[in-house]
Amino acid sequence: MSQLTLPWDRPEPFVIAVEVDTSHIDLLGHTNNVHYLAWLQECAWAHSKARGFDERQMVALDYAMVVRETRMTYLGATRAGDRLWVGDWVTASDGRLRAQRSFQIIREADRQTVMRAVIDYVCIRIKSGRPTRMPAEYVSAYANDVRD
Repeated sequence: MSQLTLPWDRPEPFVIAVEVDTSHIDLLGHTNNVHYLAWLQECAWAHSKARGFDERQMVALDYAMVVRETRMTYLGATRAGDRLWVGDWVTASDGRLRAQRSFQIIREADRQTVMRAVIDYVCIRIKSGRPTRMPAEYVSAYANDVRD
């Protein structure tokens, strides 16, 4: 199934595919919530790399975007064998200190959105851990995909 035929909340998401494995399943018989967070992180890193900015470059510049707040809304359970599409958009960036990504996870089989999430980030200097203005490379890498 093409990601383009899925019911995305916003146009042109950056998308990765994941498959729920038996190791992701908890005692309730569905995917444990820690795996959703890992998939969001995997998608965000892949998106940053696609924009030409990877972990090594962040460390070399001594700047990083760190999570300030994560909001996850679970809308449906997933189980072993489910193929999921994780979509990501940079939905806000002030070009100075803060950026935001919005996520949507869709189960391929029934095209149901099983999760929506928003993660707020703050730019820091890695060595000091203090908030700081984004370098020019970050301003372009975290340019908004969608303006509401």
